Amino acid sequence: MARSVTSRAGARAAPALAMAHHQTLGFIGRMPTNIEIKAYLRDPERTKLIARQLSGADPKEIRQEDTFFQIPEGRLKLRQFSEDAGELIFYRRDDIAGTKRSDYAIVSTDKPKALLAVLAQALEAKVMVLKKRLVYLVDQTRIHVDEVKGLGVFLELEVVLRDGQSSEEGHKIAKDLMRKLEVVETDLIEGSYADLQNQVHGA
Repeated sequence: MARSVTSRAGARAAPALAMAHHQTLGFIGRMPTNIEIKAYLRDPERTKLIARQLSGADPKEIRQEDTFFQIPEGRLKLRQFSEDAGELIFYRRDDIAGTKRSDYAIVSTDKPKALLAVLAQALEAKVMVLKKRLVYLVDQTRIHVDEVKGLGVFLELEVVLRDGQSSEEGHKIAKDLMRKLEVVETDLIEGSYADLQNQVHGA
């Protein structure tokens, strides 16, 4: 069974889980890198079963509220886990189907609503995405099964590259997990959940 992060203590723990294998930048420099895929799920229950077998542990459940902001280049979103836990995330990722490189920077906040208010004064809020995420850890990869409000259920893989590890090796790991999770090429998604939401609502 998935373990829900619902208590105040659990809510504070959510960013720590979401940051598993992540590096937070305290300075301007080389950004950490993931190799990622996103795909529609035809049979979420089967995917959960396989992910549980690969992980060897029950998933963690995290509820996330992502607000995307309009910026000239890349993507910027404020992720809220609770009233006193959130993350500001900037990332650059090619909009292609299949495995893709994502360079990112993350900073945690204990005042997400206040930060949201400040960002909304400076930038245009583009779209909000609400989701329930199940997180399975498989070595250096985070398998996400995401139930996204208004869109459906999706699979996301994040292969978090280690220091000195090549993108090519990350692509190989992602493709191997795609095969094990029975992901087919036609189910792969190019953009973000925000892009899908804009398409659905005609934005």
